[in-house]
Amino acid sequence: MNGSIRVGSLFGIPFYINPTWFLVLGLVTWSYGEGLAAQFPYLPSASPFLLGLVTALLLFSSVLAHELGHSFVAIKQGIKVDSITLFIFGGLASLEKESETPAAAFWVAIAGPAVSLVLFGILTTLGFAAHLTGPVAAITAVLAAINLSLGLFNLIPGLPLDGGNILKAIVWKVTGNQYKGVKIASIVGQGFGWVAIASGLLPIVLNGSFDNVWNLLIGSFLLQNAGKSAQYARVQERLTGLTVADVVTPNSPMIHGDITLREFVDQRTLTGSNWQKFLVTNESGHLVGELALDALKDVRSDRWAHTAVSEIMQSIEPSTIIISDRPLLQAIEQLESKKVTTLSVTNHDGVLLGLLEKASVINLIHRQPQANPA
Repeated sequence: MNGSIRVGSLFGIPFYINPTWFLVLGLVTWSYGEGLAAQFPYLPSASPFLLGLVTALLLFSSVLAHELGHSFVAIKQGIKVDSITLFIFGGLASLEKESETPAAAFWVAIAGPAVSLVLFGILTTLGFAAHLTGPVAAITAVLAAINLSLGLFNLIPGLPLDGGNILKAIVWKVTGNQYKGVKIASIVGQGFGWVAIASGLLPIVLNGSFDNVWNLLIGSFLLQNAGKSAQYARVQERLTGLTVADVVTPNSPMIHGDITLREFVDQRTLTGSNWQKFLVTNESGHLVGELALDALKDVRSDRWAHTAVSEIMQSIEPSTIIISDRPLLQAIEQLESKKVTTLSVTNHDGVLLGLLEKASVINLIHRQPQANPA
């Protein structure tokens, strides 16, 4: 998430904390601290709030365990986990891509709630078996209740919650249409969002009570993210069946590496090209590098006629190359994950076919008609 602070790695997964997390940490610490002070008045003055802080940190550890549940199942499926972020509404595991089958998507989705419910069982059993008393018993009971709530709340069958992803996987399995699953789960998620907003707004309107104001925030979060999921699904559906070759830029900026810099500059002047970077090929048309206009500044102009493009070109990052018959959706994922605006397009033999621009994909999305529902 934007503005999040990286605090290290967990099992090789980058771990971030969003600034909103500190607000919730303070509120939870104060709330539980006051509760413990009232429940156990014999505690020294500062102790309840220290225990409140411990409770808050253990609460977020439970959220982290929930996200690690998703992450470990995804990793087992060969899916890279880009990051885990804690923020005001809990946690988010960011995956490099989605699961390839409905069954695989189901197991990734259900893993988080399963971890939370298992933790609830362990903490509840511990509380009874160990005959805990005092603040330790109170904290254990709170953590058990939190994990139960976390597990059950996330099983609500609407996106962006885990239950929505479970519903999406089930609909995908039944209909064979992944995007129909996203649509249905998004609609349900938006429905729960409106219900949450209503439950927070009505007490304010009817009797001026702000007891459920938190529901307003949760409802807004559900509405916003469910809407984004539905929008992304529509984009995916529109691009189904299209390949990278369908969006290669005409007259892409391609040059041979054996021409001189003088020849390159003359060609660019004659064609009136405004490209700032050019893809370089060898005599057989294979992609071998790229040349940025700024690189010419490093060579004296009187040496341009004696310097080949291949002498000053830069290497191409393999992650910015894509094969022409790949699904266009894969190209979009690659553009987003690598945070680039262009990809070099080749065939299976490495022969350069041209350039794919993010702007061209966006234009195609706007022109592409809505697909008929399956």
